[in-house]
Amino acid sequence: MFSIRVEAEFAAAHFLSHYYGKCESLHGHNYRVRLWVRGNDLDEGGMLADFGVLKQALRDVIAGLDHTNLNDIPAFNNDPSAERIALFVFKNLEDLLSRRGIDPAKLRAVDVFETPVNMARYERS
Repeated sequence: MFSIRVEAEFAAAHFLSHYYGKCESLHGHNYRVRLWVRGNDLDEGGMLADFGVLKQALRDVIAGLDHTNLNDIPAFNNDPSAERIALFVFKNLEDLLSRRGIDPAKLRAVDVFETPVNMARYERS
């Protein structure tokens, strides 16, 4: 089984409506997002998937999040947790990868880091 990973970053503001503590106030993060692809079969060039295609797909998905208030995006239901961001990116990548010639079933996980040591992951079960 092969696994590959690409990552990209974006900056955004948010607050958590159903959290009581300092994160209930508007604040920002420099998010790091990692995309994981996994599979058994390599193409004729010996690759699981093209790093460039994966990286551009990830950048395209997170471009709509960059320098925004994430609470303004309806998909986050006014609580843009790292978990919900990971799910959002995963679901949008499935569609985008399919349109770019990569089997979306290879998409295994998306990690969203709010800080260098705190992250949430959404992964295919």
